[in-house]
Amino acid sequence: MLELGAPDAPIFPRSSNKPMQAVGMLEAGLDLDGELLALASASHSGEAFHLDGVRRLLAAAGLDETALRTPPDYPVDEVEKLAWVAAGTAPTPLAMNCSGKHAAMLATCVVNGWPTDSYPDPDHPLQKALLGTVERLAGEPVTATGVDGCGAPLFALTLAGLARAFVAIATAPPGTPEHRVAEAIRTNPQWLGGTRRDVTALIAGVPGLIAKDGAEGVYAAALPDGRAVTFKVDDGAQRARPPIMVAALRALGVDAPVFDQLAEVPLLGGGRPVGRVRAAF
Repeated sequence: MLELGAPDAPIFPRSSNKPMQAVGMLEAGLDLDGELLALASASHSGEAFHLDGVRRLLAAAGLDETALRTPPDYPVDEVEKLAWVAAGTAPTPLAMNCSGKHAAMLATCVVNGWPTDSYPDPDHPLQKALLGTVERLAGEPVTATGVDGCGAPLFALTLAGLARAFVAIATAPPGTPEHRVAEAIRTNPQWLGGTRRDVTALIAGVPGLIAKDGAEGVYAAALPDGRAVTFKVDDGAQRARPPIMVAALRALGVDAPVFDQLAEVPLLGGGRPVGRVRAAF
């Protein structure tokens, strides 16, 4: 085991918590699998198929996008965002990258007869249930609850706890909610991220891997044999995530052709490469 920094200090894993929340929604009665379950775990890029999937999730619960409590936003994918701006399209709650998770939260509320207008509140029955699932999977108590960028509760965990949770999901036996989430991610990585996202390429390129990126430089991944990597970049820079993940997986004995495209991030000056970001360990 390799440890650097303070793996037992609590952090906010941001969107790396989403697979755990998806497990909790299945435990609460949500009947979802495949691409839409991956979307429930996603920070999606805002591509057309993502937005259509969110609409499908809502429609199956008898709702539409007006029920979402995500803040209006543009797609996180730069190509999609530029197309929206060029077309004069305004930001919408649907385009916000967490809308798949929120749609699944709403569907879980409908299944249980819980209020849908207040579903992001920390005291809502849904959020209390998800807190319990996160603590069970992480094997530790949540030390703080904040508010994520999407408005939903954000649970603080240690990096060690985050690793335990991802291992629990990646190694779960068939038929369990954890295994259903893992399989949804493994078989539908483009729904978890997008067609131009490093997390999508990583999952597609490493057989059996589950992974989830998070804001502020967080990344978590685990394999069916129990090997796992979790980390947070202290200054929150996102560009360091892929090289660190590749170096850490290689240190665990994992290798794949996709690593060659993710191991370094070019730095441009005057429109041409003048340096690169790579892991120093």
